[in-house]
Amino acid sequence: MCGRFALTSSSADLREFFSGVDLDEFPARYNIAPTQPILVVIAGEGREQGSNQADRRAVLVRWGLTPAWVKDPRDFPLLINARSETAIGKASFRAAMRHRRILIPASGFYEWHRPSKESGERPQAYWIRPRQGGVVAFAGLMETWSSADGSEVDTGAILTTAANSGISAIHDRMPVIIKPEDFSRWLDCRTQEPREVADLMRPVQDDFFEAVPVSDKVNKVANMGPDLQQPVVVEKPLKAPEKQRPDDGQLSFF
Repeated sequence: MCGRFALTSSSADLREFFSGVDLDEFPARYNIAPTQPILVVIAGEGREQGSNQADRRAVLVRWGLTPAWVKDPRDFPLLINARSETAIGKASFRAAMRHRRILIPASGFYEWHRPSKESGERPQAYWIRPRQGGVVAFAGLMETWSSADGSEVDTGAILTTAANSGISAIHDRMPVIIKPEDFSRWLDCRTQEPREVADLMRPVQDDFFEAVPVSDKVNKVANMGPDLQQPVVVEKPLKAPEKQRPDDGQLSFF
């Protein structure tokens, strides 16, 4: 978790949610997949004196973090997720946790419930969205990778945490959600060290999200329409998972 998400909120809504961050108009995206460009919010470089807006910027990065010390990304795994419990000390994420924490706006995310083979049940996709609607901010990390020829690629990953009781029947992990009142502290890498923001990397309250069963159309990157979020009828209600599955930063959605 998380392997696919969506961002369908308007630019105006995002500007309001992120306290006046500057960004251009963009189309709704219903099926954002790894290696694609994603919109992220980072700390700015200082606004003019007297401004009452937050100092933030919106940029595009490739979803799939590549640490700066990697020589050839083709020989390195695609890190779309980072475990919040270990990111502070893990070599792949340590520098980004200290210097390049970001916010990743989303309207929700997709996840699969995968029953045991013995049950005979089929996997079921879910569209997981805020119960009250609107946009949320995933906690994320950013790293700029430079090639031998001097070209640079900005890359990013989503921080995950243990699933709350509202999501655990589907998957044992979920994105870390940063609330608006904590945006400034999370983005402040100048004065807030990783250990000082560790309290923000916890599961969101149990009733924050609702899970809507959807078709397996989201399984294909080519499917990009709003019909991906159309509810479907499921035969059996969700049950609590029997085992926890590891989340090593790799693709977990498929």
